[in-house]
Amino acid sequence: MRVLIIKLTSMGDLMHALPALTDAANAIPDIEFDWVVDQAFADVPLWHPNVKRVIKTAHRQWKKQPIQAFRDGQLSSFYRELNAEDYDVVIDLQSNLKSAVVSWLRKGEVHGLGAAYCREKPAYWAYKHQYSVKMQQHSIEKMRQLMAQVLNYSQPTMPADYGVDLAKCPLPEIEFDLSKRYLFFVHNASWKTKLWPSAHWQQLVGIATDQGYAVLLPCGSDLEYEQAQAIAAGNDNAYALPKLSLNDVAALMCRADGAICSDTGLAHMAGVAGIPTVTIYGATDTGLIGTYGDGQQHVESDFECAPCYKRECPRSDSTNGEPVCMENIGPETVWDRLAGRLPAQ
Repeated sequence: MRVLIIKLTSMGDLMHALPALTDAANAIPDIEFDWVVDQAFADVPLWHPNVKRVIKTAHRQWKKQPIQAFRDGQLSSFYRELNAEDYDVVIDLQSNLKSAVVSWLRKGEVHGLGAAYCREKPAYWAYKHQYSVKMQQHSIEKMRQLMAQVLNYSQPTMPADYGVDLAKCPLPEIEFDLSKRYLFFVHNASWKTKLWPSAHWQQLVGIATDQGYAVLLPCGSDLEYEQAQAIAAGNDNAYALPKLSLNDVAALMCRADGAICSDTGLAHMAGVAGIPTVTIYGATDTGLIGTYGDGQQHVESDFECAPCYKRECPRSDSTNGEPVCMENIGPETVWDRLAGRLPAQ
């Protein structure tokens, strides 16, 4: 059986889709997937052994420069690639407007969520076959449920299995000698309300290095690299990583002793890697989108307003929209949660 998956973004959401593919592969041993994905995250689908090909979109760029994308032939090239192969089933696992546009462009029938279950309601118009899922459950379980319905097998009751071995990603060349004992500290996030104060990160780095660990601080942009450098400043065992491919980050992540993360995509990579991890939450609900997997722990804000799902803190005691609830989570609290799960020295 050949199946086309439409799920474009975001990094963590793509990783949440992987267990649904594992379920399907266990139920239908000869199944193969192709996957339509944003070019920025094209590494992720290919981690799964049953994914054979990715079809890349540049929809963010196309949205900004639609005329140029049309003139350059980017849109027509994407359309041809999208419809070049025949599939037994096409599934939109994202079910929002941008994925629905891709579903409209794909010839033939597409399966997706019904009107009451789509993140963005008009998306359901793109789906010939529509399904319902339980909304108050983790996003991983929603996609497992949808996949089982579409492909007509019983949804497994066993815990989700990503079906991925990140150790197959080769280590990248880096400008320092990689310590035998190191931790990943993922300080960055896309929302201001997901950011833990830099001073807390600096203190945490000091605690970790005093315990004999090196600390790696990844980044996804020039600004985040500068922030990582500032956090690592003055500590010879803390390293700001330059921007790396997701495969390169995965190779380093899966070999780490553990990780402490903001609520962001790389936190979910730690879940896929199965390393001991503490992720810090304030703005979002861990029951719906928290990191999932062996060794995953969540430190959650105890403020009544959390989770608020606001990109900037609306409280009157907030400064420039920075999250008050995150300031109240101390470095010692976070470290103590991780320390008990780290491998024995």
